[in-house]
Amino acid sequence: MTSFLVTGGAGFIGSNFVRQVVATTDHRVTVVDALTYAGNRDSLAGLPADRVRFVRGDVADADLMDELVADAEVVVHFAAESHNDNSLRDPSPFIRTNLVGTFTLLEACRRHDVRLHHISTDEVYGDLELDDPGKFTPETAYRPSSPYSASKAGSDHLVRAWVRSFGVAATLSNCSNNYGPYQHVEKFIPRQITNILDGGRPKLYGAGANVRDWIHVEDHNAAVLAIIERGRIGETYLIGADGEKDNRTVIETILRLMGRPEDGYDRVADRSGHDLRYAIDASKLRDELGWTPRYRNFEAGLAATVDWYRNNEAWWRPQKAAVEAAYATRGQ
Repeated sequence: MTSFLVTGGAGFIGSNFVRQVVATTDHRVTVVDALTYAGNRDSLAGLPADRVRFVRGDVADADLMDELVADAEVVVHFAAESHNDNSLRDPSPFIRTNLVGTFTLLEACRRHDVRLHHISTDEVYGDLELDDPGKFTPETAYRPSSPYSASKAGSDHLVRAWVRSFGVAATLSNCSNNYGPYQHVEKFIPRQITNILDGGRPKLYGAGANVRDWIHVEDHNAAVLAIIERGRIGETYLIGADGEKDNRTVIETILRLMGRPEDGYDRVADRSGHDLRYAIDASKLRDELGWTPRYRNFEAGLAATVDWYRNNEAWWRPQKAAVEAAYATRGQ
């Protein structure tokens, strides 16, 4: 039995990770989360109290991080501000959480000699041309294009520096776009699903040609567990499931799965600096650690996600009106 500290454990990917740890291991988990708008205590509902402890707090709070890290054997760092649109309006929370928070956690791990796994994004690499056959690899140069991706790039560099300079036992992972249960309705896939459930129409940025490499959140978290258990200290592993789809195809698939005409969506103004294409080469992860995705069929994973939002309106309903009002002010 191992004692995990999971930062951002009430967020989308973090809460799914906690559920996966409880379901597949005997580890104990302490969750620390600031419960900003994107954190939801209900995402942890039903988990056993003798296995999961919740602490409300900020990852940039040095005293709290020192106290929690001292009691942990492994820290899994999900806590992050992650919505690109929000970073374009106000970058300051991204600097505090993603940079100052990561620094604070690294210092606590250094003091207490605690193993760290740092969760990051493929957006640190910038984007690829739509007709480029290449994919991101661990050797791809960083080229972030938004305040969000720049802050995550900075946090990655901090982790690597603390490994080299101070001997912190850390691994890193950069993952492609996640989808699945408990994702905030401001994000692309749940926003479209809940718009349709509300009798409305999905919204497509621009022409919808932008490509994302989709992975189900359960596959992402299975990879994270594999890295924690078998990954080499100091190494970076890219997590992806060969799920490249353009945004228009994703919307049309959601409409078809929900019994609507595939052209039943509205086009809205494109996002400023919208990256063209992301694509992950996960061969290092597969070859070294033997990981393979369970959800190899994107449409099947999407259908399961549609069913989850259809059956869990009580979870997403309180967020929906405010999200749509914010998008409406921007004509999106």
